[in-house]
Amino acid sequence: MIASEGAAKAPSKHQENVMRHHWSGRMAFMLCLALSPGLALAQQTTTQPPAPEQTTTQAPAQTPPAAAPASAESTALPACTDCHDAMKAIASTPHAHGMAKKGEVPSTVCESCHGDGKAHIEGGGDKEKIYKPVGVAGANKTCLLCHDIATDKISRHGGVHANSATVNCLTCHSIHTPEAHAPHLLAKKQLALCDTCHMTQVASFRNKPFAHRLGRGGMECASCHEPHGLPGRDNLRTTRAGELPCLTCHADKRGPFVFQHGAFAVGDCITCHEPHGSSNPKQLKRATVAQLCLECHSPIGGTTLGSQPPAFHNLNSPRYRNCTTCHVAVHGSNRDPQLLK
Repeated sequence: MIASEGAAKAPSKHQENVMRHHWSGRMAFMLCLALSPGLALAQQTTTQPPAPEQTTTQAPAQTPPAAAPASAESTALPACTDCHDAMKAIASTPHAHGMAKKGEVPSTVCESCHGDGKAHIEGGGDKEKIYKPVGVAGANKTCLLCHDIATDKISRHGGVHANSATVNCLTCHSIHTPEAHAPHLLAKKQLALCDTCHMTQVASFRNKPFAHRLGRGGMECASCHEPHGLPGRDNLRTTRAGELPCLTCHADKRGPFVFQHGAFAVGDCITCHEPHGSSNPKQLKRATVAQLCLECHSPIGGTTLGSQPPAFHNLNSPRYRNCTTCHVAVHGSNRDPQLLK
């Protein structure tokens, strides 16, 4: 019984032939589908006539768009920095602020002071074909075109350093090669620059033992002086209250005091002190305090503010020659009219 069932399940030869023909037909159909696009394309190429040759009627090739900028660039004038290396230093100065690109200064910055440089370039760098601002005329025409500032205390035309045959803008300022880290494009450091004309005052700073030490803590000549100020006392930088620049640092001497020192009431700091430098302590004008005080507090009758010293002030005695031993509040007092405390 089991053998008969196994024999029934086994396919006959007829069935094997039918299945073989069935799979052969499916494979042939799939092969036709795969080859049909190629056959169609081959049939299309063989049936369509060849296109006529157009080599003789083709238009000449046009110049690529990128060639035009290259031609314009080749004919453009060179920049000022191509020949003048000093112009590269202007990239970090106020004159080129916001104009320099990757450290390169455009020629328009140069032309704002020197004028159009086309003739100068075409002339092979001919110096006669470019404007160079020098002297009084150059400063008036170029520098003061933008920097002409005038107030009640400052004037670029009438100040102590106004343009003249002796001094002009380019005497103190260097546009192309300023001193490194110097403000306002100064040609040198301030003390060396002022020493060019004000040798006596600069010598006091350098040689006298009691002096303001310039270059330390940010103090310079321009801390007290206005370089473009009007002649006289107006070239000093005063405080907002109109006081001398000394009180900018020595604010404890300002006051007001209940009992003001007479010298300060009718004078100022430089009545007793040398502002630039002195051989005497405290930068006093006299070698001893008594000599300085007796300029006003003299025993000789007169119109001075100081009174004659009392009888026990025997100035022959050394004990009375140092007035500030007792009169300690020499700048003013809020407690004692004799400035004793």
